[in-house]
Amino acid sequence: MTTRVALVGGTGKLGGIIRDVVETEPGFELVAVLSSRSPLSELDGADLVVDASTPAVSIDVVRAAIERGQNVLVGTSGWSAERIALIRPLAKAAGTGAVFIPNFSLGSVIGSALAAAAARFFPSIEIIEAHRETKIDSPSGTAVRTAELIGAARAAVGPVESPHVDQRARGQQVASVPIHSLRRPGVVARQETILSGPGESVTIVHDTIEPALAYGPGIRLALAAARDAREVVVGLDSFLDIGLRVPGAPDDSPVDEGGVPGQVARATSA
Repeated sequence: MTTRVALVGGTGKLGGIIRDVVETEPGFELVAVLSSRSPLSELDGADLVVDASTPAVSIDVVRAAIERGQNVLVGTSGWSAERIALIRPLAKAAGTGAVFIPNFSLGSVIGSALAAAAARFFPSIEIIEAHRETKIDSPSGTAVRTAELIGAARAAVGPVESPHVDQRARGQQVASVPIHSLRRPGVVARQETILSGPGESVTIVHDTIEPALAYGPGIRLALAAARDAREVVVGLDSFLDIGLRVPGAPDDSPVDEGGVPGQVARATSA
């Protein structure tokens, strides 16, 4: 059976990558491509709505899909845990699925999971994320997701130590973790999670080098998951067995995935 897909934000950078994947993925048919300004009535007739719009538009897209009884896959940034919580009762009442993916890169998901797994061993944790100057929102959805996972992993030991956070230069706190956002030309996406303790530190870095290569496997995985979802699901880590069990985080579902070109992830200690 073919799943008919309506793509919102298909004229943007991420939307273009998603469009290419959908058009070549067996079992999926692209029936509508909307910009962020298109009338949402164009969603009619689709089985699955994929949202790659803007943070301001995304909430309306998700609600419109749920009202139509359509499953929705959200790749738009700006969805915090609090915002997603507003969608859970709507999706449950409608019997639809809503899958939120802060980052389609498998390497990024692994980097966030590594940071969460190490979080309870280090009292000080901060995140620095960088994206191109055209990215509208900050902090990034990936940084927010990483901080939320860190916060959940530290539930038993308490919030991270973050002195002087009353000063604006200390970044925005999410789940007690300070996040610093850079918006500059010459970068696609980069995130550093710095975990520090007495006399040492560990830095986990993920770089996106070629988005089409980095995001493709994650998009295919998310499409299949969103087609069959019957609840709200957050993060690719929900569909991956990466060999880590993070305290406070949801259990993973096993999926066999190979390596991914187009990205670099590394951890360093000092």
